[in-house]
Amino acid sequence: MQQDSHILNERKQIWKSKKILKRLYHNWYRIIGSALRPGSILEIGGGSGNLKEFFPHAISSDILFTPWIDAVVDAHQLPFNEMTFDNIVLFDVLHHLNDPAQFFCEAQKVLKQKGRIVLMEPYISWASFFIYRFLHTEDLVWNINPFKKGGSDKDKNHFQGNQAIPTLIFEKYNHRFVENFPGLKCINKERTDFIIYPLSGGFHNPSLCPLFLYSSLEYLEKILRPLKRFLAFRLLVVLEKDTA
Repeated sequence: MQQDSHILNERKQIWKSKKILKRLYHNWYRIIGSALRPGSILEIGGGSGNLKEFFPHAISSDILFTPWIDAVVDAHQLPFNEMTFDNIVLFDVLHHLNDPAQFFCEAQKVLKQKGRIVLMEPYISWASFFIYRFLHTEDLVWNINPFKKGGSDKDKNHFQGNQAIPTLIFEKYNHRFVENFPGLKCINKERTDFIIYPLSGGFHNPSLCPLFLYSSLEYLEKILRPLKRFLAFRLLVVLEKDTA
């Protein structure tokens, strides 16, 4: 746990100092903000506490305690009353969960009617597969059942995950998600980020993208949007609770 807290503190310092990363996250949080309903926000996996800079009234939670987190919460067992929140936000969290299906069950309970789950996660395309598989610190395991019941493992390294999980759930096995969670309607699914994000180096590697090229590369990404299924590195998913 102490090592995990050290990693979060280190990421918070990187967030403050790496300008291109902050610019990327500003754009991502703008996209997330446009997907939220008016009202309360619960963040799962608050990590280094970036979300609250953009949504200061959100309740930020994580499985680890840090001074900038509001609540210590396990995503598999949400300790809130039914129909408490208008929104639940997960940023690079779903692919770390041992039992994503259990999380969606819990999320349905604590969401109000028409409440939303907004997820920003890795996307496995032809281009991103090689980066995520061979150059990223987390695993990428494609040949698994993402709906297999597991449950929370207190001994797990919380920074290890399977980056394939979101693509498996919302593309390859999306029919199973629809069958298992008919009350969670997907109202938006967008593959994004082709060039700037991989060149930024993320939190782990040096940036290969000078900040002065950001606007030009952003324009190039717009041109490449028709190829997003083959080039994208990110997946935005917006689910809305509709059990009527």
